[in-house]
Amino acid sequence: MATRAANKRLTREYQNIQKNPPPYIVAHPSESNILEWHYILTGPPKTPYEHGQYWGTLIFPPEYPFAPPAIRMHTPSGRFQPSTRLCLSISDFHPKSFNPAWEVSTILIGLLSFMTSEEMTTGSVSASDAERRALAARSRWWNSTGGGSHIKAVAGVTASIKGIGNIKAGDGGLKFRTEWPELDEENWKWMKDNRIDTATGLVKADPNSAPVKCSPETSALRKRPAGSAPGLGAVVEGGQAARNVGQSWLRRYKVWVGLVMVLGYAFLARLFDDARG
Repeated sequence: MATRAANKRLTREYQNIQKNPPPYIVAHPSESNILEWHYILTGPPKTPYEHGQYWGTLIFPPEYPFAPPAIRMHTPSGRFQPSTRLCLSISDFHPKSFNPAWEVSTILIGLLSFMTSEEMTTGSVSASDAERRALAARSRWWNSTGGGSHIKAVAGVTASIKGIGNIKAGDGGLKFRTEWPELDEENWKWMKDNRIDTATGLVKADPNSAPVKCSPETSALRKRPAGSAPGLGAVVEGGQAARNVGQSWLRRYKVWVGLVMVLGYAFLARLFDDARG
């Protein structure tokens, strides 16, 4: 339970952030617990996160502002481990370095700045720009479907609006829907308008488009490789698939290929004999 001082401070900060929201940032406290804040960072232009919708939480201690919050980002980003506490100078990993004058907006501006850098810390991950752009494109889908877990419940997980423990495991998007009902509605409309498969987050084939005929090699390269985002692994797997197609063709026609080579050799030998004669 929040102390009287924490409750008063966080109430005032919510009013301030509503009046003057920082660029690319929105945030609010949970209706059931003022110490549990939810934020959305919108990926800034000219970054791998552009157009991404990154949802996370700030869990404040009862003694705030004299102690910092635990910071998590739930949406997969290719920058942070989902739903994992982040080690930052503004987080609960470093309570002695926290300045009581820092507010929620200060904390989230610092988080966004760190996200768009390449500095590593506990809770951060490495990924290519292509992988991060792919995750940004699927971020709305992930938030509103719980990463596709809305279709089939995850074994051992009971979706709940209390706390944040089930988000990473897959809560069907229940917590996001509870905290961001308007955004959730927009996300579902966006998925419908853009033919997003709600089970996978990928674009469905347009039934009205003309089918494109491809060679076996091209079809193999068009297959979606395993993984959450396209990257070097996708290129390698696609190239391997194409090579497999070529090798299977040689196996099917190896007898004819061998016969053609023998006849070609005999023909060339005959030409050389005639030339010497």
